[in-house]
Amino acid sequence: MTQKKPLPATMRVARLHEIGGALQIDTVPVPQPGATDVIVAIEACNVVPNLRNIITHWPQWHPEMPLPPLPGSFGLDAAGVIAAVGSNVHAFRPGQRVYINPGTGCGGCRFCRNGDILDCDSFTYRGYFGRGPATPAIFEQYPFGGLSEYVVAPQSCLVTLPDNLDYEQAARFGYLGTGYAALRKAELRPGGTVLINGIGGTLGVNTTMMALAMGATKILGVGRRRAPLERVRSLAPGKIEVHSIEESDATVRDWARSLTEGYGVDIVVDCLPPKSPAASTMAAMRAMRTGGRTVLPGGMAEALTLDPFWGLAKNAYLIGSRWFTVSEGQDMADMAGAGTLDLSCLEHKRFALADVNEAIAAAADSGSGFINVVVLPSAT
Repeated sequence: MTQKKPLPATMRVARLHEIGGALQIDTVPVPQPGATDVIVAIEACNVVPNLRNIITHWPQWHPEMPLPPLPGSFGLDAAGVIAAVGSNVHAFRPGQRVYINPGTGCGGCRFCRNGDILDCDSFTYRGYFGRGPATPAIFEQYPFGGLSEYVVAPQSCLVTLPDNLDYEQAARFGYLGTGYAALRKAELRPGGTVLINGIGGTLGVNTTMMALAMGATKILGVGRRRAPLERVRSLAPGKIEVHSIEESDATVRDWARSLTEGYGVDIVVDCLPPKSPAASTMAAMRAMRTGGRTVLPGGMAEALTLDPFWGLAKNAYLIGSRWFTVSEGQDMADMAGAGTLDLSCLEHKRFALADVNEAIAAAADSGSGFINVVVLPSAT
């Protein structure tokens, strides 16, 4: 193992001891890296709004998607400094600034062996939940999420950060990357038109930021309340138009066509949260042009009432999208470094590790996609 300075013997970690309970700050031994792993000293970890549901309701809602074993360590999006590297790590060194992509595959299925980790049936979010039979073994190998002072992570999951990107901004890569991957699957090109359904939410705001960075010339945003919609429109008033379904009698389709010479948009990205009605997703899909693409990275859970003949007649594409690759994460870091991805609109709410439960409540109740709740494990 190579390290810049000796690691401490112990560290603090926020852990869940019982479903529905508060996280507790425990002191545990600092983990040791495997041969191809690194240890990262965590500077910032994003707290996603859904974390409160995860630690309160997840085993009841989704027993097929296991959580880390209790006492469980959580924390999805973490950024920090490499403190030590395993013996077979040659591309990274202690002192490098990195974001840790938590997405992990089983490593042995045909999809993992082909580099398609997102297609692994056991795809697991370290520090969050998993999706298949190999998930328990992945949690055993990598037991700590980002709400810890130190995390062991595979070198294959690291994104290097430019000096002009701070840790709090990098800790938002989960939402940014989800939007970026969706737009890439939809083949957004410079000059393209995009409709973002649920644009005022956290995923909607981050998808908007990525669409601007990728060169979309017209972004149409759909939501309910006027104030969040106008806040998003202020990011680029000449490129972004917004539509409140509470204030307008026009259908989303007619409104979108009126702004696209009658064609409809190239891409629809549905960013609605779980309790949204399927009718809202369908209304946005109707705004596609012929040959358009709808991507589903959001959480809307109702069954869609698809008309197969309509899909045939429109030559339409419907695409699922979960998470993003490490390569896509590196794209975003490089875009931020070059200034094409502007993250200055984020409003950071910072909490110490000891205040993690207050951070979870703040994230769940933030009500704004611009607010970035982060825990700073190194802060006292």
